[in-house]
Amino acid sequence: MKTAETVKDTRAIIKEWKKQGLSVGLVPTMGFLHEGHESLIRRSAAENDRTVVSIFVNPMQFGKNEDLETYPRDFERDSRICERAGADLIFHPQPEEMYPPDFFTYTDMDTLTEGLCGSHRPGHFRGVCTVVGKLFHIAAPDRAYFGQKDAQQLSVIRKMVRDLNFDLEVVGCPTVREEDGLAKSSRNTYLSPEERQAATVLHKALLHAEKAIAGGERDAAAIRGEMLRIIEAEPLAVPDYVEIVDWELLQPVRKLEKPALVAVAVKFGKTRLIDNYIWE
Repeated sequence: MKTAETVKDTRAIIKEWKKQGLSVGLVPTMGFLHEGHESLIRRSAAENDRTVVSIFVNPMQFGKNEDLETYPRDFERDSRICERAGADLIFHPQPEEMYPPDFFTYTDMDTLTEGLCGSHRPGHFRGVCTVVGKLFHIAAPDRAYFGQKDAQQLSVIRKMVRDLNFDLEVVGCPTVREEDGLAKSSRNTYLSPEERQAATVLHKALLHAEKAIAGGERDAAAIRGEMLRIIEAEPLAVPDYVEIVDWELLQPVRKLEKPALVAVAVKFGKTRLIDNYIWE
């Protein structure tokens, strides 16, 4: 496994692979990898001849009062996980490599980014679209792998790929969970033991929604109300949002009549966690 810190070196390695007719998979990450990331890398390694993992804490997708400086980082540990999972190359740039001082160009989107996390984190998805678009140009992958836990991000990236004619397939992969149902996340490390226990309420609320829908409930307000009741019963949980939106444009629905995303964001102390369930 190789590591490259510059766009030039990364492109040179990938161009050599392409000359050999090899397929390339890309797994974009912000590092501090966990089993969820590892599952993406393993899938890419199984479906492509070569796999690139980007490890870059993207400053553009953090808000003014968010956790950019404290976001967990451990490159040596990440490297071991990448190699174990079958990665062939780590692209590990510094911020100035991705955003030189005279950087003025951005990729943005409306509609899909206006609700859910987009309404609570202004500018977040402009940062996501810009950095992912750059990574697609740099790595020229045949396939790119993203976790379903970040369902809005997955939907936004799929739409960007369609709208801007990127020549690649976006592969969404199932959320990897702890034994008690909590979705794997780098931010879980911020939780105190009490908050960690309380955080299971996200999965409990989503399981309740899934069961209600399976039982025939189609009224979005009724489902949201029950989910909020479950979350608010946990003293350490502060709901950011509980939403049910259509899976195509991520717009709120009153009644479930076509594929929908049931999404939650909840704060535990200073830590904000997200999770979701997709009804198809």
